[in-house]
Amino acid sequence: MGIPFEALIPYGVMLGMFAVSGAALSKIRHMQNGDKRPRYSVDAWDKQMMDRDRRLTGFLRGQTDSVKAPPGFELSNPWRVEPTFT
Repeated sequence: MGIPFEALIPYGVMLGMFAVSGAALSKIRHMQNGDKRPRYSVDAWDKQMMDRDRRLTGFLRGQTDSVKAPPGFELSNPWRVEPTFT
């Protein structure tokens, strides 16, 4: 006595949709990350360097080999300075 394959079609469709949505989310995450693999266990130093790279290149994971900073980089300091008391 065999199993009617018509009963297994919905499970195949659901499994296929899970596979397609997982692949699509993985690709979107890859594209949002500058076409690089995702980073795990990012500590404070890595976050600081990634923010610096974002300010230099406009991308979180972008890097540049240019010796000179782009115009306007001197004004994009992320540190906030206290106002001086007089």
